[in-house]
Amino acid sequence: MHDLILHHYPMSPFAEKVRLMLGLKGLAWHSVHIPAVMPKPDVIALTGGYRKTPILQIGADIYCDTALIADVLEHRVAEPPLFPAHARGLSRALAQWADTPLFWASMAYTLSPKGAAAMFANRPPGEGQAFAADRAAMRTNMTLLRPADGTSAYRSYLRRLANMLDDQPYLLGEVPCIADLAAYHPLWFTRTLNPVLADIFDATPDVLEWMDRIAAIGHGRPQRLSSTEAVGIAHAATPEPIRPDEVFQDDHGIPLGSRVSVAAEAFGTEATEGTLVGATRTRYTLERHDERAGSVHVHFPRVGYVLKEIKA
Repeated sequence: MHDLILHHYPMSPFAEKVRLMLGLKGLAWHSVHIPAVMPKPDVIALTGGYRKTPILQIGADIYCDTALIADVLEHRVAEPPLFPAHARGLSRALAQWADTPLFWASMAYTLSPKGAAAMFANRPPGEGQAFAADRAAMRTNMTLLRPADGTSAYRSYLRRLANMLDDQPYLLGEVPCIADLAAYHPLWFTRTLNPVLADIFDATPDVLEWMDRIAAIGHGRPQRLSSTEAVGIAHAATPEPIRPDEVFQDDHGIPLGSRVSVAAEAFGTEATEGTLVGATRTRYTLERHDERAGSVHVHFPRVGYVLKEIKA
């Protein structure tokens, strides 16, 4: 069984979500630090176009999007569960809310003009402008919350989280699950990366105590690996074969073996092209070849992604 390789950078909130998944399950993993902004040549060698952070690599299999990464880790190590038996659907639904409305409200607040100035005040000259330009390119055709509207929504969402913590230590009961990790990571970004704005949590002390409990989970057992080494591992490996019992779910009229593209619906819509070799009820799998990475399978969740056939 190939080792887990996480491609991430320290300040990435979605990477923090996955780092905590690895910690919750007590896993050892290889940590590959990648650039926060483009260009990302080693990432693109593996994914073929997808550039959001993080990605999970297992040999020559590349898993995109934290929702899919959660499923992969749950399948690999079932206990402790990310999706508790008493709230499988609820935990997924709450995590999806946290990854979208909560996340974007927190970003509107934390990266407001005041917040961005504070966050990049002690960084190298030009880093803030480069970050802003990179993220603007990823938000093509997105409608963003204005800082004041984002702040109002963020305060409301924090109160809702506090209400869920009135009589229990975690959002859905006595133990943490995917809902906690997803709700935590945008708040972590505010509190840890931009503490000048962390006073927004003062009105919800229960949320602060919960955040401390989540932080105590830790990140498992990471070991550094270079991105060049990770690309070499992919080249030397063979993608896991598509299991014969995996049911092909055809919602698009696109047969297996077709040349296709997959891209996110909204944020970070750079497409990955390849041959469609798998389409289950939860994911798409594309086979592609790269001169440096060799033959790889790139996996995407169905929810939040657009599959298109590439006509000859």
